[in-house]
Amino acid sequence: MNRRPSLVVMSAALLLAGCDASQDAAAPSAAPAETDLRGATIGGPFALTDQDGKQRNWAEFQGRYRIVYFGYTYCPDVCPLDLQRIAQGFRLFEKQAPARAAKVQPIFISVDPERDTPAALKTYVTAFHPRLIGLTGTEAQIATVAKSFVTVYSKVTQKNGAYLVSHTRTPILFGPEGAPLVMLPVDDTATPQAEGTPEQIADALDRWVK
Repeated sequence: MNRRPSLVVMSAALLLAGCDASQDAAAPSAAPAETDLRGATIGGPFALTDQDGKQRNWAEFQGRYRIVYFGYTYCPDVCPLDLQRIAQGFRLFEKQAPARAAKVQPIFISVDPERDTPAALKTYVTAFHPRLIGLTGTEAQIATVAKSFVTVYSKVTQKNGAYLVSHTRTPILFGPEGAPLVMLPVDDTATPQAEGTPEQIADALDRWVK
């Protein structure tokens, strides 16, 4: 999978995060594997369809923290690995702080609406965590949502006619008011360091979820 868009968006997110110099002194500091996104313009209203065929919108999660990750069910490598680690990290956090974990809603948004029907999403998301919500929509809806969440994706057609979707890997934790807080750590296969481990994700949630 092409990783260049991920680096582009991470750089953009860093620039956006630096736009707001007024940060609460009592708020946590991002660990080295995280990216502080407070003050960034990321996220916005949407209406998409979940794995049960029900319409869901951003506003219904008001008052809850949200982990948002974009990917697709046919992804052969990084999506399932990232989701597995996010789910494992979330489970660790559930054990450590069940009351605070109950305030967090994990959300998976598809960048492949052509193939990711509600039925396909249901099989996929339930394999990772029972509370994970999968969302899909029309091509236009997904394009609009991806833009507002600063997510880049593109279809890559292979020689056999099948296609993959190159996309950014940016699991973002949003606060109860829907504003971005931090980009959770993800593994960079180009470096030898352990990044995006379940323990690191659980630690990040412990720092940011009140």
